[in-house]
Amino acid sequence: MAAPALEISGLRAWYGESHILHDVSMVVQPGEVVTLLGRNGSGRTTTLRAIMGLTGARTGSIRINGVEALDLPTHRIAHLGVGYCPEERGIFSSLSTEENLMLPPPVSATDSGMSVEEVYALFPNLKERRTSQGTRLSGGEQQMLAVARILRTGARLLLLDEISEGLAPVIVQALGRMIEALRARGYTIVMVEQNFRFAAPLADRFYVMEHGQIVETFAASELAAKTPVLHELLGV
Repeated sequence: MAAPALEISGLRAWYGESHILHDVSMVVQPGEVVTLLGRNGSGRTTTLRAIMGLTGARTGSIRINGVEALDLPTHRIAHLGVGYCPEERGIFSSLSTEENLMLPPPVSATDSGMSVEEVYALFPNLKERRTSQGTRLSGGEQQMLAVARILRTGARLLLLDEISEGLAPVIVQALGRMIEALRARGYTIVMVEQNFRFAAPLADRFYVMEHGQIVETFAASELAAKTPVLHELLGV
């Protein structure tokens, strides 16, 4: 049986003296889409950053495809096939769309990543704007480019932080179709999302965080039964 794509056990993380994550444990199987829900400040983004080694001190265990990654530097974690799309996107404004796409090196020795043609098939908007500078792209186009850039690297475990935030409904719908297409291709996705209506139909399973801890976990099939609890925890 294949190892989980991501297995976190007893994870604690700090920013300086501030203790943010308290014994976080979660398992994500290959090909799953899992969403981390919670209010702002609950520790969801810190969980993604801790996976990538971008917090301060960490204790516990983070296994990626069976490999312990807790003590690895960030670039080595990426080379385990992990792609991180932070909320701030990080588009290089002086480069064109296509130059941004071509910039990151491969992170996998076995997967060369999507070709530019495959990326453009998934994101037709980017093909139309391939010669446009990063500063000329809309917020939605920048978000598409941030995700597309990861897909070029060969990463198969994608960590996506608030990709729908502040975007027009038509762009959010396009991002939803992208998630579905990536799931069909066998990608494993962990999403942090404030937009519950966006996340609800996409995820196979949900983890709910509060005060740096996992307080609920349930499958998509249990969503209706968990609605009262989600109202209380999230105000959805």
